[in-house]
Parts: sequence; C-alpha cells; structure tokens
Amino acid sequence: MPGTTLDFTLHADGGATRLAVEIHHAVIAGWTGRDKAALERHIVELEELGVPRPASTPIYYRVAAARFTTADAIECTGPDSSGEVEFMVVQSGGRRFLGVGSDHTDRTVETYGITVSKQMCDKPVAPELWALDDVLPHWDSLIIRSFATIGGERVLYQEGPVSAMLPPGEIIAGYGPGLSEGTAMFCGTLAAKGGIRPAERFAFELEDPVLKRTIRHAYDVRILPIAG
Repeated sequence: MPGTTLDFTLHADGGATRLAVEIHHAVIAGWTGRDKAALERHIVELEELGVPRPASTPIYYRVAAARFTTADAIECTGPDSSGEVEFMVVQSGGRRFLGVGSDHTDRTVETYGITVSKQMCDKPVAPELWALDDVLPHWDSLIIRSFATIGGERVLYQEGPVSAMLPPGEIIAGYGPGLSEGTAMFCGTLAAKGGIRPAERFAFELEDPVLKRTIRHAYDVRILPIAG
C-alpha cells in the first residue's frame, strides 16, 4: 500500500520517545467550525477568492499520504499558494495522537477544483505528537496559531482556540469509515487575520496552556516558475 513514514517525537506518559508513523491514508477535513458564524466568515473569505461554497459541512478531502512531510521547506508552482494551521489526529499502533500541520493549498486551483487544490501542495507537519487522551480532559483550552513572513515581515496570521472547531471525536465520526490504522487527518482551521495571502515562510504551533507545552514548526515556501 502506498504511503509515507514520518519520524516523530512523542511526548506522553511523562517522557519523550521516538515514534515512526506509517501514514497510508491522509484526510483533510474542511469546514469543521463549531461556531456557525465563524464558519460562515471563513466560507465568505474563500468565496472572495472565487472558491465555491462546500457541498456539505464538514467535508472530507483525500490527498496522497506522501504529501505529508516534516521538511522545513516545500516547493510550489507559482506564487499563489498559502498555508493554514490545523490540528491533526493520527491513528497509529492502536492509539490516537495529536499533532499540528499546515494545509498548504494552491489558491488559484482552489477556485475551480477544491479537491485538486488539496493535492497540489505538500502538507508540512510538526515532528512532534502528544497522546490525544492526555489533552481531551482540557481540550477547549488548546490554542492554534500561525505566523506568516510576508515581504520580510513576520506577522500573526491566525490565532484561536481549537474550540472554534468541532471536537475531534465528532469530526472523526463524520468521516464515516472512522480512522483506520495509518490515517492522519487535518481537522480544520481559523480565518486568516487580514485575509488569505501567500508568504515566503509560514510558522505554526499548537499550545497547551494547561500542561504548559507547545508544538512548533515552520517552513520556507520556494516558488517554482510557471513556464506556460
């Protein structure tokens, strides 16, 4: 079965261990907002870029597992792609883990084919995981945020609690088949402060203020020319 193997540091049970995760199924869950007003704002934000409204909410897109990467740089065709922070649930070894990644998407392609646009770009993920069970008791306290470097200036791009999205159990249940072994699922994002726009570098993080820890990652965006 095609897929990819990513090496993570797992923080659980009071320690840190290395964990190699084989990912065979990659899913991007979209429009997972718990707050319907905020969900509508994000839909409108994308409509302004020409992206049609989703057929349903939430909606689930499949992408090639090989798109998931812990690299610190990705290559994109043309200048019209951008990242967005998402919390990620991984099913591996009979357990569920929590991580964070960026659903980097080609915004030009998104205007005429959302499913295709999801496949166009690599999906950077932080090389660290937490045991999902460790954070479920204080789930709504978790915060995701991102920073974009645009024209050499680093700005806050997204920030808010994961409670803006449906709880992970509800998102997973909506998928239908659930999470089979080797599945990684992005679970939704927040509206961008100042609107969706490209950046030369994108940083993202997941903060747990209760257990006082943060997962961080960042990557450069290298633009490949469009030859015609």
